[in-house]
Amino acid sequence: MLSLCGCGFLPSRLPSQENETQKLIESYQQLGNKEKDFQEPILPPLSELVDSGFPPMNKTSIEFCRKMLTLSPEENALAHGTNYGDRQDRDHWGRALSHKPQLIVLHETVIDLKQTVNLFKTPHPEDDQQASYHLLIDRKGNRWRIVPDEKRAYGSGMSAFGDATQRAKPGAVGSINNIALHVSLVSPDDGREDSDAHSGYTDAQYRNLAGQVLLWQAMYGIPMTRVTTHSAVDRSHSRYDPRSFRWDRFDRQYKDAVNRCKLSQFDNQKAGL
Repeated sequence: MLSLCGCGFLPSRLPSQENETQKLIESYQQLGNKEKDFQEPILPPLSELVDSGFPPMNKTSIEFCRKMLTLSPEENALAHGTNYGDRQDRDHWGRALSHKPQLIVLHETVIDLKQTVNLFKTPHPEDDQQASYHLLIDRKGNRWRIVPDEKRAYGSGMSAFGDATQRAKPGAVGSINNIALHVSLVSPDDGREDSDAHSGYTDAQYRNLAGQVLLWQAMYGIPMTRVTTHSAVDRSHSRYDPRSFRWDRFDRQYKDAVNRCKLSQFDNQKAGL
């Protein structure tokens, strides 16, 4: 009777029941495939920076600092839209991403000012050709606006600050661009080659870089321990800028800016303070 009622997979089934058996097997296989489709994907870990504990300053304090620093006016040299993007608040999987500036990264251009501006103004639809900074500081200390602060500049591709990095979509490398502000010094003439060092940067560059760094710190609550270099955050082992950067020359200008703006709380150069 079991062979006639269609219960169970038995060798003594009738020809008409063979088709029913095959259909049942196929339905189980399809169900198994659907279960596989619903398996949880393996997601890259979220390695975010903890809150710095430094709140942004109010508008009055920021404007006072801007006035005391007497920085040169920004020159408008906005990059083409393919060379920067929005700061992302969600990743591909819908997880919340930190997207407000938490780091300041120092760079150098290697090429001259005109070439750098033209490079960023040129459309680059391919991801591996896209590049930009938020600001350039030329040899005279003038500031050139390339990307608005609220946008994501493409200054550091494969990068991390300590363990902190973000992978926003499948197949992407980790990057800090979503939480970084990028500022680059225009290299001297003898810095156009891929040498280990060059003659360095001008006093005007150090002065205006220090002032810009402090202004960003006040605007976004970024301590000095989160001011870094492209060389330090690069994980592709191919970036070494800014070469010949002298922190002692920067520090003198920075301390002067801090005193002018009365913002000594951001000068936490020793970790743990």
